[in-house]
Amino acid sequence: MSTLTDALKRTSETLKHGATTQVTDYEQRFSSLKNLYDQLLSNLIKMDFDNKKAYETATEFFETPTVRFAGIDGTMYSRPLFDLVIFFGGAYASTGTVTFSENNKPLVKYDERTLKQAAGVSSVVPVYINEIPDIDQTFFDEGQTEGVSLSKSFTDESIIDNATIANWIMTFAEYYLAYKLATDKEQDMRIILLDRSLSIERASLLYDTSKRELWKKRSSLIGYKVGSETVDVNDLTIARQCTCNQALSLPPPRADYLSYAIIEIAKQNGALNEKEILAKLDIKDEKRAKRVKRYLKRLTEEGILDEKNESYTLNSKYATTWERMRKLVTELGDHFFTAKTSETATTSVMKIVKDGKDHWLSTLDITFLTLFTLQMLMEECWKKRILLLGITKDTAARDFKRQLIPIMHNKDLLKTTVSREEFEKLPNTDRMILQSTSIFNPEKLKPPWSLIEYDSAFRTMVPDKQNRKGYVMGAIRNRMSLEKTFLKTYVQLSQAKTDLMLRSNVLLTDRLVYPEYDYKPESTLHFWNEFGGAKEPVEIILFKDKNVDNRLQNMTMTLLIAMAPSSIPEAFGHNKPLFIADKIAKWNYGQFKRVADTTADWILNNHKLRKFIFYMSTFRERRATIEAARRENV
Repeated sequence: MSTLTDALKRTSETLKHGATTQVTDYEQRFSSLKNLYDQLLSNLIKMDFDNKKAYETATEFFETPTVRFAGIDGTMYSRPLFDLVIFFGGAYASTGTVTFSENNKPLVKYDERTLKQAAGVSSVVPVYINEIPDIDQTFFDEGQTEGVSLSKSFTDESIIDNATIANWIMTFAEYYLAYKLATDKEQDMRIILLDRSLSIERASLLYDTSKRELWKKRSSLIGYKVGSETVDVNDLTIARQCTCNQALSLPPPRADYLSYAIIEIAKQNGALNEKEILAKLDIKDEKRAKRVKRYLKRLTEEGILDEKNESYTLNSKYATTWERMRKLVTELGDHFFTAKTSETATTSVMKIVKDGKDHWLSTLDITFLTLFTLQMLMEECWKKRILLLGITKDTAARDFKRQLIPIMHNKDLLKTTVSREEFEKLPNTDRMILQSTSIFNPEKLKPPWSLIEYDSAFRTMVPDKQNRKGYVMGAIRNRMSLEKTFLKTYVQLSQAKTDLMLRSNVLLTDRLVYPEYDYKPESTLHFWNEFGGAKEPVEIILFKDKNVDNRLQNMTMTLLIAMAPSSIPEAFGHNKPLFIADKIAKWNYGQFKRVADTTADWILNNHKLRKFIFYMSTFRERRATIEAARRENV
């Protein structure tokens, strides 16, 4: 047993040693960056963006050089209140107009009285602590048919600390507000900026809704009536991957997306036999054809397809699945964020009426609603030519180093003298690699600059294990995310005038793919992937070097440069619309916190409830109240 002094000394020495080791390791890694720009990145980084070309692209893309924009950010708050926990989540937008110019950078104007008139949605949900494990999927046990898991021990403190309800309300609010702005004819928003990585968010939402065994046990959406039809497992299955764009050949007829490609073809064409389906999918390979046959059998057994006289048709119920899911999102979203207390038929905005009874929406349900909202937003942006852009300030992404560069090297697309061993020694995150390279090459690499844009699907791809040219495989269990959906890149927007070494942080951005501008022969790569015993083609978008024309990237960069504030130190090199949206969100957070705290004080000081409150309060709450009173007396 050691004394407290010895224990503190040991902790201090351990921390100092660990920190010193990490710093030394990074110093060694940085030493390998000095020549990286000349040896590799000089051909992959773009500078000198053209305002005139941006003006021409904007006039063509938006059909006008002056457009409305919105930057959206969210906030959340939770606090225990006796035997309850109050969860609050909301999203708020800063808005304005941007005018592209032939001779100068775009002119950005922000709407006046933004704080009072800003668009926003929010919701508050009080939940008894003992009910949280039944609602929050953090506490779900796949093997448990109902109720709280018997294999886990939950204390009030652990439940409160690990609950994610407020976070899911905020996430749903951000995408729902973006969708409402995209569909509002009066607002006519043509640029929507989100403080999130769109591609990573979509992948995360798909993962959080991937455990089908939990759907029937934990989803209140199943059995909920939309119009004359009830939502079932097949509806959720179809809608979960409903990212359809014929111009981009989405969904692709490969891997797990084959089922959804078959469903979409059946929806668009009516009755087709197996031979006609193969022709529509452009599948001639015998092994791939056998997979189609297996998928047709499975879809028929699940009741999604009907078979008659060797022809397949989509079950009439599922022909309208996506329309019903759109209606479901709008109905529950309005109930969640805009309905007044007097207008709701349930005791909480997080409850729905099903079979005449109130049912809690679980965080699994909110995840489904958020995923559907994102897909609805993408659909609107494709239809109306709205530029949808996600910007992430801090990121630990490593796909540029670990996936993109090795795959490009395997495809003979790189001009580099960097050895594999040297490349492995680079810092662990893409942001740190690029930011450090910028600092080490102040004369050659001058902000604003951007890395080439590449398909977000690269994040889930790795070179073929056998190192075959032109072959790739999925990073986890040979699964790859949906291609030709989002393009990502890294940007650095600002540099101090007085000190060239003082530069803003590198940001991760990703945007929606637009087929007319991005899906072209010069920006499309073809790979092969062996999946389920069949050799399948994989089509990926990649602007392989800085010389490949990318009109939307040029327009997007001129926009981001114009929106990077030079007069706000804490927003140096970031995005002013998102900075303002963050300030609005924080102001609303503060207002709600005051309301919640005042409500708690009002209840505490209500003489009619005094005895009741004493027994309702937890030991920690009573102790904190007494200790606070003692400190005030002192």
